[in-house]
Amino acid sequence: MNSKKVRIIDTPVVCQNLCTMRDKNTDSQGVRIATRKITRCLLYEASKNLPMVDTDVTTPLTTFTTKTIDPDINLIISPILRAGLIFTDEAIDILPQACIRHIGMYRDEKTLKPVWYYNKVPMEAPNPEKFYIYITDPMLATGNSLIEAIKLYADKGIPIDNIKVICIIAAPQGIENIQKHYPDIEIITAAVDDHLNEKGYIVPGMGDAGDRIFNT
Repeated sequence: MNSKKVRIIDTPVVCQNLCTMRDKNTDSQGVRIATRKITRCLLYEASKNLPMVDTDVTTPLTTFTTKTIDPDINLIISPILRAGLIFTDEAIDILPQACIRHIGMYRDEKTLKPVWYYNKVPMEAPNPEKFYIYITDPMLATGNSLIEAIKLYADKGIPIDNIKVICIIAAPQGIENIQKHYPDIEIITAAVDDHLNEKGYIVPGMGDAGDRIFNT
């Protein structure tokens, strides 16, 4: 595993909410609230790669020049359904200029391979260097779904440096799998756990993220 390309955000606020999210006795509402707090922290970290430009702002006292996010970029948040949806509300609050493009995949429980059922990424990408992509999924387990999602954007010529994977809990096997295919992509996470079990679940993890978030 190339640890230089894995950014672990383990601030006290993140760690406290990870404990809440993982606890089997936390109800779905508690899991959702804790997850949203973590996702907000991760998104702030991810946004550090966005290009800045000078702009003039007039305050009640004066006009001065300061920095803001380049308005000419194309910023895309791509949640992997369904658990990745938990990132969406926080993402559009923090980055209202972003376009949300959902990716629908579920994991075949026998093969642990992703099965497609929805794809909202058929867009053209003129000036691909102007595109910035955040692919979100709470759990990076095998990494197979995320590899497919990355490929959607990389195949359009978008630089790998402009594509970020944002997850809450990652397994070493999943990170290694992604890095085997895309060694230069950055993974932003709150925790790297111990291992995957025989069913492909992250240990210690939090169980099934979608079930716990959506009470199903």
